[in-house]
Amino acid sequence: MEKLDAIEAFAALAQTTRMDAFRTIVMHEPDGIAAGEVSRILNVPQNTMSTHLAILSRAGLISSERQGRLIIYRVSFDKLREAISFLLQDCCVGHPDICAPLIGDIIPCCTPRDEFQNCKSGDATDIRHDVPDAVR
Repeated sequence: MEKLDAIEAFAALAQTTRMDAFRTIVMHEPDGIAAGEVSRILNVPQNTMSTHLAILSRAGLISSERQGRLIIYRVSFDKLREAISFLLQDCCVGHPDICAPLIGDIIPCCTPRDEFQNCKSGDATDIRHDVPDAVR
């Protein structure tokens, strides 16, 4: 990933509604979530949410697919991985012990689908700790 692409991705997330929308979409993988449902969950007018989703989409962080009258949004995990990797590419500089705690913290708490309920319980590694309760 180029520096300007990383800046665009992180800039898209540097706003509270967009961050909440992105995290809401992450929580609805792998099925995705309709734009209107994101609006409802976050209590944001649909036209406002549409603008936020367009910014996230232009940054490559989410993708959309029309299903009948609905537009379903999904996370572009490859782009997210590239952005995170861009930040960490020079992390260790030959000292992996420096980055080990950081890498451990970004490993998802629930890789298998059946462990998803463990995250919802308020596990200390729950990445959703500051998402509005209505989203959980």
